[in-house]
Amino acid sequence: MWIYTIRRFNLFIITLLILTLIGFNILRLDPTSIWSQTSFFSGWLTYLGELANGNLGVNQYGVNMLDEILRVFPATIELCFFAFFIALIIGTPIGTIAGMRQGKPTDTIVSSIALLGYSMPLFWIALILLMFFSLNLGVTPVSGRYSLLYEFDAKTGFVFIDVLASKSPYRAEMLENIIQHLILPTLVLSIAPMTEVIRLMRSSVSTVITQNYIKVAHTKGLSKFEIMVKHIIRNALPPIIPKLGIQLSGLFTAAILTESIFNWPGVGRWLLDAIINQDFVAIQAGVITVASFILLANILSDLLGAAVNPLVRKEFYALK
Repeated sequence: MWIYTIRRFNLFIITLLILTLIGFNILRLDPTSIWSQTSFFSGWLTYLGELANGNLGVNQYGVNMLDEILRVFPATIELCFFAFFIALIIGTPIGTIAGMRQGKPTDTIVSSIALLGYSMPLFWIALILLMFFSLNLGVTPVSGRYSLLYEFDAKTGFVFIDVLASKSPYRAEMLENIIQHLILPTLVLSIAPMTEVIRLMRSSVSTVITQNYIKVAHTKGLSKFEIMVKHIIRNALPPIIPKLGIQLSGLFTAAILTESIFNWPGVGRWLLDAIINQDFVAIQAGVITVASFILLANILSDLLGAAVNPLVRKEFYALK
């Protein structure tokens, strides 16, 4: 396991170095930047040193990029976390049921709905839900992260933590307002990973139920629920854990569009504004931060998958 971990983190470092080359070249796109006026190799080494010290640069407006990232990134993490959580708690049982009933009408219906959900454009779903729930029914806010009527000290940037830590007598109302603003963007963002979780679980479960230990469990007289919980889900989940980490890249990509539609103050909308304003310093800071977070999440999901699934480690050593 230690060798596997070291190899994965070596891959992380190499990929991160390649990523810094991309970030450095983004800075060099600005002809007035000092980075475009230095030699490539020496400039890149200086750039690496600045990144190592936590310096993401200062844009033409005098705004420190590290402060900006710390301001907008928690909103994106919060949105992606809840979207991924919803995708897991809904997609896992549905995918398990589809896998256990492979080839039957239930499986066909679930697979068709999942394929339909994956195929529909995210912006179209977002606009339909906005029109129905916000404009027609008026049960959810149109945009934003919370109502500006509520004031609290944003110490961490995560509104749930900040509100719970506040001493305001209106904490319950503030939490309710935050949840109302979170419902629609979270549902929209969770659709694509949810369909992928359903597909992965269906495939994994359909493989597990053909194993001999499942047949033995049936002969022992265990109920279907006991077999599903103790044997099927427990053995179907570990192989798909590394693949779930890959979904984070798609999740962050979709978050850019979701944040724009719902006016969510996250790093996605902030990056779009930077692109429109041709703020190359902000663009490289956002690219470096988001890509590093996705890389780290993928590495950790691989390590978690290897820790709970010994077959992954066996395959790794077989390839050496």
